[in-house]
Amino acid sequence: MSVTGIRWSGPRALLVELSDLASVLAFHSRLLAEPLPGQLDAIAAAATVLLKFGTHAEALAARTAVGHVDMSAVPQDSSREVTIEVVYDGEDLAEVGMLTGLGEEGVVAAHTGQLWTAAFGGFAPGFTYLLGENHSLDVPRRTSPRTSVPAGSVALGGTFSAVYPRQSPGGWQLIGRTTAVLWDLERELPALVRPGDRVRYVAVREAVEVTPSPRVVADEVTGPALVVGSPGLQSLIQDLGRPGLGDLGVSAAGAADQQSARQANRLVGNEPGAAVIENVLGGLSVQADGDQVLAIVGAVAPLEILDASGVSVRRAAMCAPFALLDGETLSLGAATRGARSYLAVRGGLDVQPVLGSRSSDAMSGIGPAPLSVGTRLPVGRAPLFQMVGTPEESTLRLRAGAAELRVTLGPRDDWFDAGALKALTEQGWITTEQSNRIGVRLMPGSPGRRLERNCAPGRGVDELPSEGAVAGALQVPPSGHPVLFLADHPVTGGYPVIAVVVPEDLPTAAQLPPGHSVRFTIVDPATLEPLEGAVAGAVSEGTQP
Repeated sequence: MSVTGIRWSGPRALLVELSDLASVLAFHSRLLAEPLPGQLDAIAAAATVLLKFGTHAEALAARTAVGHVDMSAVPQDSSREVTIEVVYDGEDLAEVGMLTGLGEEGVVAAHTGQLWTAAFGGFAPGFTYLLGENHSLDVPRRTSPRTSVPAGSVALGGTFSAVYPRQSPGGWQLIGRTTAVLWDLERELPALVRPGDRVRYVAVREAVEVTPSPRVVADEVTGPALVVGSPGLQSLIQDLGRPGLGDLGVSAAGAADQQSARQANRLVGNEPGAAVIENVLGGLSVQADGDQVLAIVGAVAPLEILDASGVSVRRAAMCAPFALLDGETLSLGAATRGARSYLAVRGGLDVQPVLGSRSSDAMSGIGPAPLSVGTRLPVGRAPLFQMVGTPEESTLRLRAGAAELRVTLGPRDDWFDAGALKALTEQGWITTEQSNRIGVRLMPGSPGRRLERNCAPGRGVDELPSEGAVAGALQVPPSGHPVLFLADHPVTGGYPVIAVVVPEDLPTAAQLPPGHSVRFTIVDPATLEPLEGAVAGAVSEGTQP
């Protein structure tokens, strides 16, 4: 058992490579039992453990410490055997039969004829990577991932099998379906299968339609509230998220632009983590039930206040607290700069927390549902000893022209040649309309080139085993068009990450509207200063343990 390499994954995280899966599980168990100073999360994957820290200094100290972690006596978790009944009628069953040479019946026999071990979680809550006793069912992921995989789908990807706990995108080969509920917040332990468990698949002929667990919504309440008149394109309840639950497949979520969310709360005299409304591109309107104090920051948009009869009575300024009296309605116009506006109300939005947070997570489906017409949002009690703030300058750094984002290379920049690294930094990129809270999708500006993988022997054809990812990661799928991960990104991913946007620039990334131009600059992870000649030496630097 040994650590074989350590790679930076942004300035505050380390991707630790280990010699085998047993080493991964031992190393991961030790760091859960005895976290390193400043450790925020430890996410196990097929051949790596991702360690997240609060500061670069903590990550730098950990880089030295991880080589001395004692894995000889690791606490053992009690494991169980879980039976999952499967109807084997998946869309890719025939394809898997051909790829393995087993035929459809042979695939079913191989899948049910071995005991599967739950190695680690990731991707989504309840999604557990199961490792079989042999390699008879090793198949590549689909070259073109599906945009929607039904809940309960039983799938194969590489050396692993898994069940999709909810409808989501996915690139694994689908061989069947099950009625088993993999994730249920009503259970004491929400995940049906946990790392260390053994899973036995059993073939059945019939299955009942899977009913996903309902999302938590705001309770019907009386008392002070905001009532949604229009949610616009999208409005969500957000706070600072639920970090530290990566092992459950739960992303941190929270406000995409946390700098703006904090500012909005500061202006109305709330704690930084109070729940706010995150609105995309304007169009939001809310009516006050009881006198309220509000503030809106982030994406720039006109603010108009109407009385109970719908007559405009006054304008409100952004980045400043203002009153919304009982019966009045605040209307947020179309955003003219930026993508996300944040509305805070003094006292915060007092909706039910889930796993310690009131944030809505688009990837996992955890937390409050997207706001809709008529949604009543209870307002909490105002802090007794915190004053309402004074007007501030906007924290929005997005300006006309290309947005400049700083990146640190890695952890998988060595999967790309110098030409791809030059393309990343020397050409402009355009955000597409397919962007969301999971990630900003980018395409090359005109003229431009996609990011191509290194064509060295064994590289560019191999698949990367799924591994932990951080917010800001620039993951590169086979299309060569990078995806910049935001707050709701999957906990693990199977495409190489060429670089990571530094945390200080994530608020700007979160404010990128469709069609905006972006440019990347490679910086030193310690100083965040541009690296001279970074592209020329990038590949060799990226592989140092």
